[in-house]
Order: sequence, then C-alpha cells, then structure tokens
Amino acid sequence: MTHQYELMVILDPEIDERTVAPSLDKFLNVIRNDGGTIDNVDIWGRRRLAYEINKKTEGIYAVVQLTAKAESTKELDRQLSLSEAVMRTKVLRAEEGIAQVAEATKAAEEKAARKAARPVVAAKPAVAADKPAAATEKPAAPAAEKPAETVAE
Repeated sequence: MTHQYELMVILDPEIDERTVAPSLDKFLNVIRNDGGTIDNVDIWGRRRLAYEINKKTEGIYAVVQLTAKAESTKELDRQLSLSEAVMRTKVLRAEEGIAQVAEATKAAEEKAARKAARPVVAAKPAVAADKPAAATEKPAAPAAEKPAETVAE
C-alpha cells in the first residue's frame, strides 16, 4: 500500500548547489524503481542551522514530496544516511501532518462559529461611568476666606 511522504534532507554546505538536484535524483531512483512517484522536489538552498551538525553551521535544505511504499522509504532513508554529503534526514507521512492541520482548522472553525452564535450584549453608555453618583459625592471643603481688607485711617 502506498502513502504520501515528505522527506527533508540537509546536505553538506561544502557541495556545490548545482549538484544537489542530480545527487537527490540518484537517491530518489530507489522510490521510482519500486513503483513510487516523486510529486515535488523543492530545494531551499543554503540556510543557517539551528545548531551545529558535524561542526557546520550551515546546510543545504531540500524537501521532497513523494508517494511510495513504506519499505521503499525505509530503503531511501538508509541510503541517504550512508552518504557523507547528507547531514540529516527526516521522513514523515504526509497524511498525519494533513490530518493534524485539518483537526486544528476544524477546531478553529468551531470556535469561530460558537463566538458568532453568542448573543451580543449592548454595552451601557459610558457617560454614567464618567461622573460619580450624586449620593457618593462629598461636598467640597470650603475655600479659605480672603483676609479682610484693612482700612487706612
């Protein structure tokens, strides 16, 4: 039974970027020879790594979407790990990622629907809040009287 997979490969930055596609193609023949298909090859190019791998701070990233049998992807991963030009690989079943995204989208839509269905409560005018209630208002302290004017005799 075939499944959709996503393969991410980080290649050694010392190899020439023009040779990335042909060298990946050589590895991807494992999938083609076993009846699988390569849906998309996306070469991201040279990027900074989050942490050092083999004392290197950069790598050439490539992402491949493919449809193949589980045995084929295991063999592809094994062959990639044997290559000195490959620093890291990760093979994921795309259906799992798609299912997680669909679940999150569905939850967000349900939340939005619940929010839209909630009755809107009209807010009271803010005028009453600006002025304190008359009962709670204390009378102002009397202002000090001016000194009486003295009349000159």
